[in-house]
Amino acid sequence: MFAVDEQQKIERQIEFATRAAALVKDETAGQRFRSFAEELKRKLFRMMRRGEVRARAYELWEQAGRPTDRDLDFWLEAEREIEAEREERKGSGA
Repeated sequence: MFAVDEQQKIERQIEFATRAAALVKDETAGQRFRSFAEELKRKLFRMMRRGEVRARAYELWEQAGRPTDRDLDFWLEAEREIEAEREERKGSGA
């Protein structure tokens, strides 16, 4: 599956950038590698979140009887639910 391959590719790039940052002697180069690794982590997070939203939106669409022309409604509701769950976990310290 494309998403899994892309996720693994990004994870490897994060690992390489982190390792390179630890190995280089030049602090500027090390900081660039660390920044690149952080950027990749944000990209990976967004990618994974999009997959969660897509799956939840599909569930909501099926539960509603698969209506047409309401894809945006289900996407937005899925985003709200996932963000609420994430905030709840943050609040409970999980």
